[in-house]
Amino acid sequence: MFGMPGGIEWIIILIVALLIFGKRLPEVMKSMGKGIVEFKKGVKGVEDDVEDATEQKPDKIEAAENKSAKTETETAENKNEKTETDKEHINEMKG
Repeated sequence: MFGMPGGIEWIIILIVALLIFGKRLPEVMKSMGKGIVEFKKGVKGVEDDVEDATEQKPDKIEAAENKSAKTETETAENKNEKTETDKEHINEMKG
């Protein structure tokens, strides 16, 4: 029932498009084409990133995880040191 338009339907669609857009039709189609190309480039970039991430060697992944864990540990230690320093300053002010 609903499928791709046939020959007559395409002719009607083209006539309506010409009536609506007139002389601007080539510009509209050009900008639509550029938009589609940019979209495809974006999708391709994301696909490449995913592919690169899945192809990484396990040691590289482990190194990244270890680096992340080390950074988290250092952040927690810095927070603890700051809290202790703040407590000391409060005690000094109470004096």
